[in-house]
Amino acid sequence: MPIPGSGLAKGLAVTLRTMTKRAHTAQYPEVQPELPPRTRGVIGLFEENCTVCMLCARECPDWCIYIDSHKETVPAATPGGRERSRNVLDRFAIDFSLCMYCGICIEVCPFDALFWSPEFEYAETDILELTHERDKLREWMWTVPAPPALDPAAEEPKEIAGARKAAEKAEAAAAAAAAAAAEAAAPRAPETDTPTTPEGDA
Repeated sequence: MPIPGSGLAKGLAVTLRTMTKRAHTAQYPEVQPELPPRTRGVIGLFEENCTVCMLCARECPDWCIYIDSHKETVPAATPGGRERSRNVLDRFAIDFSLCMYCGICIEVCPFDALFWSPEFEYAETDILELTHERDKLREWMWTVPAPPALDPAAEEPKEIAGARKAAEKAEAAAAAAAAAAAEAAAPRAPETDTPTTPEGDA
């Protein structure tokens, strides 16, 4: 059976312990907080990578991503080739009053067009102003921190290894072609007839 007043005594003990410690005051906004590198602040858009595949908008549980686009015809790259069409981004907006910061849109984007930014100072007085268009999302893109360095003992990513091997192969081929061209351009010494000695004049 608990002793009467034990809960009150425990609460007062916590209060007394806290009173003896020095208070830590965050001087915000004069001093900005040090945020963890994976802070989920806002979503930045790198629109050059966006192909308007609509995958982020379709997978968003809150339907807070709005995308508009139009098609453009790309002329043939070679004579006799076929014209192609591509999607051009007209609007990319996110309603942060609906967003629940799950990060699904960033995870499903196959072209690395969306990134987490630690920016968190975007409060508005009107809820309608929390729908931010692509210009604002583009500004937040430049606040995205650099990715953490890889573990030195980790295996080299396949993409980097493949690119490095292709670059080394191309470099070796270029060096071999340059050496062959230099050898072909080098002047050759004129051939001279070697005097022969008659067999009797030994």
